[in-house]
Amino acid sequence: MKDQPLAYRMRPRTIEEVIGQQHLVGKNKIIYRMVKARQLSSMILYGPPGVGKTSIASAIAGSTKYAFRTLNAVTNNKKDMEIVAAEAKMSGKVILLLDEVHRLDKAKQDFLLPYLESGMIVLIGATTSNPYHAINPAIRSRCQIFELYPLSLDEMKLALKRALDDADRGLGKYNVKIDDDAFDHFAQASNGDVRSALNALELAVFSSEPGDSGAIHITLDIAEECMQKKSLAHDKDGDAHYDVLSAFQKSIRGSDANAALHYLGRLIEAGDLPSIARRLLVIAYEDIGLASPQAGARTLAAVQAAEKLGFPEARIPLAAAVIELCLSPKSNSAIMAIDAALADIRAGKSGEVPAHLKDAHYKSAKLLGRGVGYKYPHDFENGWVKQQYLPDTIKNAHYYEPKKTGKFESALAAVYEKIEKSKKGS
Repeated sequence: MKDQPLAYRMRPRTIEEVIGQQHLVGKNKIIYRMVKARQLSSMILYGPPGVGKTSIASAIAGSTKYAFRTLNAVTNNKKDMEIVAAEAKMSGKVILLLDEVHRLDKAKQDFLLPYLESGMIVLIGATTSNPYHAINPAIRSRCQIFELYPLSLDEMKLALKRALDDADRGLGKYNVKIDDDAFDHFAQASNGDVRSALNALELAVFSSEPGDSGAIHITLDIAEECMQKKSLAHDKDGDAHYDVLSAFQKSIRGSDANAALHYLGRLIEAGDLPSIARRLLVIAYEDIGLASPQAGARTLAAVQAAEKLGFPEARIPLAAAVIELCLSPKSNSAIMAIDAALADIRAGKSGEVPAHLKDAHYKSAKLLGRGVGYKYPHDFENGWVKQQYLPDTIKNAHYYEPKKTGKFESALAAVYEKIEKSKKGS
């Protein structure tokens, strides 16, 4: 066990030891309830690397005492799956963690399906890909699908502290003195990836010689070397990184290209490409939006180019995207519209779908799935006809308020206003 990486050794043994993903494993949440009731169903866990997919699977096995086996859909063959199936026949149930489940080929899938149906094998599929697009429907329909998220800063710190304190599986038997800024850097620079943070911490400890006091002293410089990421100037609460991201977005929203490039530079120096990419895509749709819709597609292209290039060359498409977003017209009408609609729904304002909009493919009015009384817009001039689409209880609701800050949305606004006037008979 001592030769296994720290992240492997520190995997949770029970569901209560899992750090993060409390929306699934917290007390009285869905996976917690499944484990406590010992009523397990096959599931697919998807999310970024290092957020706990394997940890949750091993914790489920540890909590239920069922046999636990791990396979990879690419590297393991059907023969390996047959061995797991034979064990399931003897023991009654086996939990199978199948990594890269989206790569499962038809032969392996067809072999597994009967065992999933009978419950002899509880499949826990792990993938970083969206299962709704990447996983075969035959497997997907037999599994619960749960999304996992990057761990918060506090959760990352808890995982690191556990590893430093645990003398059995972790680093507790070593005399480690770690500076606060170094500890914060391990937690922050990993972007919610526990595996990355723990393995970098272990590298820092094992690659450092004890000082005169006998303690292994981990400084910020050592942490940066082991994480291969430079540290931003973090304050005592670890908020400075998020302050820079906030200033980055607000500078673009305020059309200040020079300030935005400054904050981009600070994020580049920190090596934080995932945060830059995510924030740019959010900005393209939240702040530019319908004022310049093509900015979103061009930003995505720039982000993909940056990810393929890596630093230092990634700075070039990122800078181009930032300058374009800064100097583009701005509109937040789309996010305001959907948030207004969601606010109504969460407040219980919905109502029954109007009868003429209901699915009628099984009724006598079978033509193109039209409901009885439905007016088919393509049968009318200009492709629009006056009829009610919202439920009766909110039939006069308005969510979209167009802004005329760009040619595209100005044109949309003209059409929108014309339709709204027609509804009123004016």
